[in-house]
Amino acid sequence: MAAASTNASAGEILELVRSGRARTRREVQEITGLSRSTLSLRMSQLIAAGYVRESGQAAAATGRPARILSFDEARQLVLSVDIGATHANLALLDAGSQVIMQAHAEIDIAAPPEVTLRALSKRLTELLGRSGRSVASVVGIGVGIPAPVRFSTQRPNHPPLMRAWHDFPIAETLREHLGVPVFVDNDANLMAMGEARERYPDAPSLIFVKVGTGIGAGIILRGQPERGIAGGAGDIGHIRITEAGVGHLCTCGAVGCLATEASGGAIARMLREEGHDVRSASDVNRLVNDGDVRAVELTQRAGRLIGDVLATSVALLNPSVVVIGGIMADPGDVLVESVRDRIYERTIPLATRELFVAASSLGADAAIQGARHMVIDQTFSAKAVDDRLQLAS
Repeated sequence: MAAASTNASAGEILELVRSGRARTRREVQEITGLSRSTLSLRMSQLIAAGYVRESGQAAAATGRPARILSFDEARQLVLSVDIGATHANLALLDAGSQVIMQAHAEIDIAAPPEVTLRALSKRLTELLGRSGRSVASVVGIGVGIPAPVRFSTQRPNHPPLMRAWHDFPIAETLREHLGVPVFVDNDANLMAMGEARERYPDAPSLIFVKVGTGIGAGIILRGQPERGIAGGAGDIGHIRITEAGVGHLCTCGAVGCLATEASGGAIARMLREEGHDVRSASDVNRLVNDGDVRAVELTQRAGRLIGDVLATSVALLNPSVVVIGGIMADPGDVLVESVRDRIYERTIPLATRELFVAASSLGADAAIQGARHMVIDQTFSAKAVDDRLQLAS
């Protein structure tokens, strides 16, 4: 919001408070140029709606100490859903990141989306019931899916892993079931958002790479996800790394994609071909944790291949942080160290001198926290707040 905007709305004032740019009424007045009477009216609206509270006192050089303004995080509840191929993580959180209750649901991503979403709606209702909350206390639901999402429509866009979900109205369907706003994004985008906002708030740019059954990435620039024009930004798992026609068939229909050589699913396939009883990325994770020599070797190879692809991304974007997440980032530093070494080997010092490469610190909660941030950003944008206040008046 521009400084000295004498027409600043209540929603714009809330953005100042949420961002920390304004901590007192005087600071709001200095930034916006609003008269005291207009500011008092706007603040009364925000306080009555439960968006802002005043507490404590800020030291002042002269005059009476001013009361501190803050976004009333505890009153704003969010439901987060992280959908995977075989299960979904569900959580009820407040706007300040406090997890109130969590649950897990078994799903089959190959089932019709209507069936899956109906089951998830039921589990979310049960979660609210166990927590003693009602759906009326929820400001929104954030959903992450392992697929490209066209954010303007909130719908999956030609997802290789979820073919029946293409252009399916996920947000509209869940809203019909539960009666609250729903927002949908790619899971890697949400993981990137969670890590960036919760662990690296001062980083101007961040790349998050999820390595599990498949591979995907989320890109954060100046605090916001870069989704691309069709939701395909960060879809590095489908970059072809072998010669034409060489390699394994990918879920996207191409041959030789990064995901077919470096994902947890790919490593599990290679181990099975060598006679090991391995069915999933979770099994690979277990073997690496147990020190299985072959599993470690293949994981290191996967890290080098991922690092080769990320070296190009690092050279192109010059990010400050690269985070490796997903189940394959769990076993020690085997994968992360291989990725880090390859990036430094393949990229000039100018791009890596200030680069920090690390494993995810939020782990399985990265998408849950990212979904919360998405909901809060959307439901408490200046326009959304002003629209709700106008309807309530």
